[in-house]
Amino acid sequence: MNDISSTTVPARQKPDHPLLVRIESHRATVPVLIARNGENAARRFLEFFAATIRNKNTRAAYYLAVNRFFAWCELDAQLHDLVDIEPLHVAAYIEGLQNTYEKPSVKQHLAAIRMCFDWLVTGHVVATNPAHAVRGPKHVVKRGKTPVLTAEQARQLLDSIPTDTLIGLRDKALISVMCYAFARIGAVVAMRVEDYYPEGKRWWLRLHEKGGKRHEMPCHHKLEAYLDAYLEAAGLCDDKRGPLFRPALRKTGTLSEKRLSRVDAWRMVGKRALAAGIIFPIGCHTFRATGITAYLEEGGSLENAQAMAAHESPRTTKLYDRTNCVFQSKLPPKPLECGHLIRSKKPPYRSVATREVYFYSISLVVVKFACCFLSESPSNFIL
Repeated sequence: MNDISSTTVPARQKPDHPLLVRIESHRATVPVLIARNGENAARRFLEFFAATIRNKNTRAAYYLAVNRFFAWCELDAQLHDLVDIEPLHVAAYIEGLQNTYEKPSVKQHLAAIRMCFDWLVTGHVVATNPAHAVRGPKHVVKRGKTPVLTAEQARQLLDSIPTDTLIGLRDKALISVMCYAFARIGAVVAMRVEDYYPEGKRWWLRLHEKGGKRHEMPCHHKLEAYLDAYLEAAGLCDDKRGPLFRPALRKTGTLSEKRLSRVDAWRMVGKRALAAGIIFPIGCHTFRATGITAYLEEGGSLENAQAMAAHESPRTTKLYDRTNCVFQSKLPPKPLECGHLIRSKKPPYRSVATREVYFYSISLVVVKFACCFLSESPSNFIL
């Protein structure tokens, strides 16, 4: 085993900029705390991200979370060896993390730390997992936070995109796919030209969602028109294996051969929303939530929306349902605080006999109360 503990350690940095050491044998960087434990620890650390995590977005998020934790151990907790890390240190880190991160992010950081130490334990780098007994914060969600557009706002945004340029046709087609097909931006930018195909009398979309799901969705007639106009203007009909949505070559108005990135799509959405007069910030996931909400608002069932969105559980689909939140004008008006029983269509006492008994009883109380001031017998007031 080669000892790499003598590797030069960079100067003290903030926890948001982890202390990393480049391992030339693996052509990668690992935290200093890992590098001090030798070649086996460094190799096992890199294998955790390369071998156990297939989703590149999860891999990047876990890598940042684990590096931040080891940087905190090195700088704040003054721990210089993996065996010195105890559950108390992990619990203290998670507790402090809640001051700057939301609960879902804290739970993700804890999951990354726990899984990384599990991999190190099975590789005989450490004996126990200090994060195994640490519990994360409780987080119960019944309604998602993704901003949702009304049907009028979504239509206004699509109509505001100019179609006299190739970039405008591309942007309109891309937003329409997310809105009409309930697609995630990752699946949209990963589409090829062949993923838009005819079947029978209709055109379909083939989406490769996260988790390895292959999902087919029929195209809305407006979505067909937007995609056909874009493909014809871009001349991509014959390039079946090429990416469907491509970035522009600077300001030339032409498209490159590469695949459009999620970040570029996010920037495009913000630019188009601002031009359409939408003042609140939205993202690519807004159109997925907008499509689901509009479908349910028009009478669609939750089961069909779940199948169209490729959700495993209807609970996840329900998070996108904003029919009772977005369309405030369609909510029933609240009753008046004073006199709402009189103005209500349904009286509080439906039976005629019950109303007469209550009216007679209240009348007797009023008469007795008046006698206290007039010093008269109650019998003189009873008709």
